[in-house]
Amino acid sequence: MPELCLGTVQFGMKYGINNQIGRQPARDESFEMLDYAVDHGIDTIDTAAAYGEAEEIIGSYLRVRGKKHKLKVISKLRPNVIEGRKPAEKIVTEECKNSLHRLSVEQLDGYLLHTPEYIYQEEVLAALVDLKKEGYVKNIGVSIYDLKEGYAAIDTGVVDYIQLPYSILDQRGIKEGFICAAKGAGIKIFTRSAFLQGLFMMEPGLVPEHLQKAVPYLEKIEKILEQYEADKISAILQFVKQEKQIDYLVFGVEKIEQLEEDIRKADQADVPKECLQQLKKEINNVAQAIIFPSLWADGKKG
Repeated sequence: MPELCLGTVQFGMKYGINNQIGRQPARDESFEMLDYAVDHGIDTIDTAAAYGEAEEIIGSYLRVRGKKHKLKVISKLRPNVIEGRKPAEKIVTEECKNSLHRLSVEQLDGYLLHTPEYIYQEEVLAALVDLKKEGYVKNIGVSIYDLKEGYAAIDTGVVDYIQLPYSILDQRGIKEGFICAAKGAGIKIFTRSAFLQGLFMMEPGLVPEHLQKAVPYLEKIEKILEQYEADKISAILQFVKQEKQIDYLVFGVEKIEQLEEDIRKADQADVPKECLQQLKKEINNVAQAIIFPSLWADGKKG
């Protein structure tokens, strides 16, 4: 059963289509959430250089709290950082060291490519392998949208971690056999976007015009949940947690109340199995324009 991994994009920037507080949390609020997560058994944090101030905030937290928490920190290479610049190996190394400095750690548990297409560049992969050999990172990997980059990552034979979206609306990883293939290659799987940036929690009448095609799916999900009298947040989280091949469920929060609720409901296992099975069966082949947030704004993948 997947463990929980706290995502920190909300710590560093306003994020999500359904951001309830309209801003990123204050630093002391982020510290409070990190304390609560640690106190409730979460020992892995997901962040990235692209998440605004998130790395700096986590670094400040670790300096204040010292080494007692022994948190495992996963970060990511800045997106598109290599375009037009050479040599790639030097850029990757410098970017990783900058993240280590901001995070106030000597070693990252994981360092991922935030630009999935970099998985095809041998010099980038070589740089990641060198970072691992030199002890700057324990594991290397890639964060993907399309499964084709995931299969390319498996084929490299050097990737340890793959992060991909997985939710009620986006079941590609399981239904297309990708997660099974990655696990067969000894790769740990981190899934994100269980809430699809808050889209699941929006009332249908408040869904913006460019996402109207998602409304029929959201309504179908609501009907299934009503049929089983299932709580929505519990169903969203337990839908992912039922998949034994997933190692970590990465989730983000804007405030402490959300964190408390998500941790509690992820662990309750009170949603009927029949409900989860029906969601898995009836939600199929959802268009990329709905499940890829990078397509929401301008129709182009970032």
